[in-house]
Amino acid sequence: MSKIDTQGMSLPSDSKEWKIQPHKPMMIYPRRLHTPEQVKELKILFNEVLDEREGKKGRSYFDSEAYKHRIDESEPPYEKWK
Repeated sequence: MSKIDTQGMSLPSDSKEWKIQPHKPMMIYPRRLHTPEQVKELKILFNEVLDEREGKKGRSYFDSEAYKHRIDESEPPYEKWK
Protein backbone atom coordinates (compact mmCIF):
# COMPACT_ATOMS: atom_id res chain seq x y z
CA MET A 1 0.00 0.00 0.00
CA SER A 2 1.37 3.39 -0.95
CA LYS A 3 1.17 6.47 1.23
CA ILE A 4 0.59 10.09 0.27
CA ASP A 5 3.00 12.64 1.65
CA THR A 6 0.89 15.67 2.60
CA GLN A 7 3.65 17.77 4.13
CA GLY A 8 4.41 20.88 2.18
CA MET A 9 1.11 20.83 0.23
CA SER A 10 -0.36 23.94 1.86
CA LEU A 11 0.16 27.35 0.28
CA PRO A 12 2.71 29.64 1.81
CA SER A 13 1.25 32.42 3.94
CA ASP A 14 2.77 35.83 4.46
CA SER A 15 1.41 36.25 7.95
CA LYS A 16 0.49 33.86 10.68
CA GLU A 17 -2.37 36.11 11.77
CA TRP A 18 -5.93 34.89 11.21
CA LYS A 19 -8.66 37.47 10.58
CA ILE A 20 -12.25 36.62 11.42
CA GLN A 21 -14.56 37.63 8.61
CA PRO A 22 -18.09 38.68 9.53
CA HIS A 23 -20.81 36.64 7.86
CA LYS A 24 -24.51 37.30 7.59
CA PRO A 25 -26.76 34.66 9.14
CA MET A 26 -27.67 31.90 6.72
CA MET A 27 -30.92 32.42 4.78
CA ILE A 28 -33.37 29.54 5.19
CA TYR A 29 -36.03 29.04 2.55
CA PRO A 30 -39.01 26.96 3.68
CA ARG A 31 -39.84 23.98 1.50
CA ARG A 32 -43.51 23.46 0.81
CA LEU A 33 -45.11 20.12 0.13
CA HIS A 34 -47.84 21.49 -2.16
CA THR A 35 -47.70 23.83 -5.13
CA PRO A 36 -49.74 27.07 -5.00
CA GLU A 37 -52.32 25.50 -7.34
CA GLN A 38 -52.70 22.48 -5.07
CA VAL A 39 -53.11 24.77 -2.05
CA LYS A 40 -55.90 26.66 -3.83
CA GLU A 41 -57.73 23.45 -4.71
CA LEU A 42 -57.31 22.03 -1.19
CA LYS A 43 -58.81 25.21 0.31
CA ILE A 44 -61.78 24.93 -2.04
CA LEU A 45 -62.20 21.26 -1.18
CA PHE A 46 -62.09 21.88 2.58
CA ASN A 47 -64.60 24.70 2.32
CA GLU A 48 -66.93 22.57 0.19
CA VAL A 49 -66.79 19.77 2.76
CA LEU A 50 -67.58 22.20 5.57
CA ASP A 51 -70.40 23.81 3.55
CA GLU A 52 -71.89 20.39 2.79
CA ARG A 53 -71.68 19.56 6.47
CA GLU A 54 -73.67 22.72 7.26
CA GLY A 55 -76.33 21.71 4.75
CA LYS A 56 -75.46 24.18 2.01
CA LYS A 57 -76.00 23.13 -1.61
CA GLY A 58 -74.03 23.96 -4.71
CA ARG A 59 -71.98 22.67 -7.59
CA SER A 60 -68.63 21.18 -6.66
CA TYR A 61 -65.48 22.73 -8.07
CA PHE A 62 -64.30 19.19 -8.72
CA ASP A 63 -67.31 18.30 -10.91
CA SER A 64 -65.35 18.11 -14.15
CA GLU A 65 -68.49 17.69 -16.28
CA ALA A 66 -69.92 20.99 -15.06
CA TYR A 67 -66.73 22.92 -15.82
CA LYS A 68 -65.73 21.42 -19.15
CA HIS A 69 -65.00 23.92 -21.92
CA ARG A 70 -63.23 24.17 -25.23
CA ILE A 71 -59.62 25.24 -25.44
CA ASP A 72 -60.45 28.62 -26.98
CA GLU A 73 -63.00 29.42 -24.23
CA SER A 74 -62.31 30.47 -20.68
CA GLU A 75 -63.18 28.17 -17.80
CA PRO A 76 -66.68 28.77 -16.38
CA PRO A 77 -66.53 30.73 -13.11
CA TYR A 78 -66.73 28.85 -9.85
CA GLU A 79 -69.71 29.87 -7.75
CA LYS A 80 -69.55 29.50 -4.00
CA TRP A 81 -72.15 27.35 -2.29
CA LYS A 82 -75.28 28.92 -0.85
